[in-house]
Formats: sequence, structure tokens, C-alpha cells
Amino acid sequence: MRNSFFDDSLDKASIKQRIRELKQATVGFYSIGLYPGSLAYNAVMQAGGTPLILAPRPGRDLMGAFSEDAKSGMDADHVVNLHRMARHTEGHASVTNTLDYLIQHCDLVVLSANSNYIEQDLEEACTLRRKLGRTNVVLACLAGSFSHDKVTNTSYVLCEKNPNLAFFSGFHRDGALRDPVDSFTANFCHPNALTALIGAFLLDGISLNIQVSPGVHNVEAQYIKAAKNMASIFAGFGYEFHWDNTGILPTLLTLLLDQCLDQAATVSMSRNDRQKLYTQQPIDLTELGYGVPMIEATLNQGGDKDKVRDHTFSQLTAMVADVRGSMTSPTTGQPTRNFRAGQVLARSMKEHGRCPYSIEEFEQWCEDAGLKKGGLEGVKALRYWPQITTKYKIQVHDASMINLLHTVICGDGKEQNFAFQVMTKSRELSNYCQESVRPPHSRKYASILNNLDKPESLEQLANAIIADNARNALEVEEPELEEITPQADDPAYLQAMDSIEQNMDTTE
Repeated sequence: MRNSFFDDSLDKASIKQRIRELKQATVGFYSIGLYPGSLAYNAVMQAGGTPLILAPRPGRDLMGAFSEDAKSGMDADHVVNLHRMARHTEGHASVTNTLDYLIQHCDLVVLSANSNYIEQDLEEACTLRRKLGRTNVVLACLAGSFSHDKVTNTSYVLCEKNPNLAFFSGFHRDGALRDPVDSFTANFCHPNALTALIGAFLLDGISLNIQVSPGVHNVEAQYIKAAKNMASIFAGFGYEFHWDNTGILPTLLTLLLDQCLDQAATVSMSRNDRQKLYTQQPIDLTELGYGVPMIEATLNQGGDKDKVRDHTFSQLTAMVADVRGSMTSPTTGQPTRNFRAGQVLARSMKEHGRCPYSIEEFEQWCEDAGLKKGGLEGVKALRYWPQITTKYKIQVHDASMINLLHTVICGDGKEQNFAFQVMTKSRELSNYCQESVRPPHSRKYASILNNLDKPESLEQLANAIIADNARNALEVEEPELEEITPQADDPAYLQAMDSIEQNMDTTE
């Protein structure tokens, strides 16, 4: 998919003319849910410089995503202006804007639907661009979620399937964008640095209180947004269930953030256009605001250093802030919807003394608490989590926290019982946090040290020490450690780790 503000012309005069047109560019939001509606309200409230046009989804009310309480707290004049932005005049009649109208009159169109509609919206927008001869309209999405193909039964992030699709997002907590003194940071990401730069410039202009920075890592940004939806559920659970054991929360939140970043860094390594991102850009990444051109992680593989992760995207400050913000409880207002789903999980597990029997029961718990399951992208992602880890080859120790949450909600029988004990007992959870982040091979040594009374453990440690002593004189390879078989009397966190590693292994 071609997605640029400019055509392939080498004529300087026409390019300069296009640049002048972009100084007066118009931005369009299609499908007005809670997030784009709040952005538009902020733009009206702060009187931004870039014109903004809205188009609700056919059959939907412009303000339908907002609760009655939220609407009652809005300024009536601002609401009137929002409705004006969503309509235009045809002849003597006032009609509601459509996606067709946005493509005709905007230079940047943000497709704002969630994962339920975004793919069909993208297909329709591309068709309209060709039909209307508006190929220089750039398309972006807000959907920070995993898409699912029912035919092939696979899950993925849309920007990987459409690598030139722009991704725009940042941290948004319910109500914050409707506060006249609050501010908002976001990233606009497109794999071409110039497109990212101009797109961010246009979106930055819609409100004085919205600061948008460019980036090239659209795939990574969309993945981390999708992953943090699940992490937010775990964070909400932690705040609600372990509120009186505050020592566990910093560890829990740190691991949830770190593992989101590590997973996205693994996904980054699999990009087909990864080298192009860094070697064929029209301007250097540092000109976009990146501190350094590249941040890579390596692993020692038999004496050779292999690149295993690309953390360059982690310089997208707004995206990282989004993960942090979504996993904390605010001092005022409500936390994110996925965070609240985690709170519902904690209260329900306390009440019933068990995990949910199925993900459908968890969804019903959420519905009963006033959270519509259609808006809980994190819950939807948990349903397909094994597919996601397999597709992106996410290592078990890089996703141990979400693996545990998946077991609680989607597991069965004995494995759920162990997961329940880990989630609900502070000591078990802290042990799990410490041990599950280590690669399985490295934990074998710790297991040996904890079982030195057993002859086989003593034998393996002695062999390792002898090999270490002989390494300088003789090229002796490190001895292969035997698998440590879980015992019936092992703590719950070890039993849960073993069960998860057996079910979620993606190394093959």
C-alpha cells in the first residue's frame, strides 16, 4: 500500500506547490468513538490551528460513545461545534460527513475504529482514494490492538500486514482530554521519516494541548499498544487484590512494562523492512527526535554475539508513557477500561474463591460491572495469546506475566489452580516475578543450588565447576544440564511456571 503526502514526481515546482498546500492541510477523523471524540473535543476547547473534520460511522450518533455523565459535563458550545465539524452543506441541506467526504477534503485521514472494523475501513479508504484520484491522502489508524483472521485463524497487528499504514496514538485516560488544563502527548509513526514528520506536524496543530512527535516504528508502536492492553488488566488486578501488600506493586508494574518493551523489540527484529528503516531514510532518525540511531540487544550464542532485539522504538516517549500510564491508578477520574477489567477480575476471584471457568464468564463479570466486552481489547487479545506468541516467537520468559494472566482466564483444571494461588498470594507472586523472567536454562542452576542434598544436583554442579576450571587450559564445553523434573511438593509458582512453559513454548 502506497501511503504518502507526495507523488513520485521529480519536478521541484510541483513538489513546492504540494508543500504549500500542506501548510493549509486538513485532518479527518473517521468513526468517532471515545478516544477520537475526546481528541476532537480537546481541539475545539483549545482552538487548534489545523482544521479538523469528523465523520461518524454510518448509523452511529456522533456522541454515542460518551456516557450521559460525561456529556453532562461538557461545554454546550463545544458540543455544538463538534456537530458542525461532522456536517457539511449539499445544496440547501446539511448532511453528515462520510468517509468519502473526508477522502475528498482532507490530507490526512485517521481511521479511528477498533479491531472490529479497522480492516474493512482501511480497505474502503484505499478503494475511495483510487476512485477519487486522491492518492496523496495519507491514511493512519488508532487501533492499538491485535487483529484476527477467522479464515486462517491467525492473529497479528495490522501495521505488519500493511507496513505503510501510519499509526497514531498516545496515553489517553477517560476524561483527561476533556479537561481544559490537562495535556496529551502522542506519536505519529510511519516508516518513511518525511511522512512521519509532516503527519506529526499536522496532528500537533489540532490543539495547543496535544503534542505529537514523529517516529518510524509503526509496527512496534501498534504492538506495544496491543500488549499493554493485557498488561493493564494484570495491573488493575494487582492494585485491587494486593492493595494492602504494596511491596509487590512496583515489581509487578516494572515487569509488565519491561516485558511489553522486550516483546515489541523481538517483533521489531522480524520486520521485513527493518534495515530500510535505518539505511534508506530521507533524513536521519535523530532529526525526528530519536536520541540515537539504533539500540540493539545481543545474546551470546556459543561464543558469537547474535542480535535478538531492536529497542530503537523505545525512544518513542509517548508510547512508553502510554504503557506506564495505563498501568497506574489515577488520583482523580477513572483508570483505563482494561485496568478496570483487572479490578473486576480481582473482586470476582475474591468473591468466588476461584479463577473464571472460561473467558466468557470473565466477560460476563465485566458486563455485569458495566464494562462492555466490545471495548476491552485486552480481553480479546488474551483469547488469542498463544497464537500471538507463536507467530512472533515471543520467548516464554519475555511474556511470563501475560502467560500467567492467560492461564488464570483461559486455562483449565490443575494449571488454573496453581495460577490462582500465584495470583492471590503475595509471596507466591513475588517469587514468580523473580523466577519466571529468567530463561529456563538459567534457572536450572538455581534449582541445583536449592537441591544440593540430592546426589544428581551435587553431581551437575561439580561438573560445571570442573569445566570452568579447565576452560582456560582445555577447550572444554559447558556440561549439558539435565531437565529438572517438577516435584509434587514444589511451591505453586514453580508448578505454574512449569505448566506455562510446557504449554507456551515457542522455541521450535
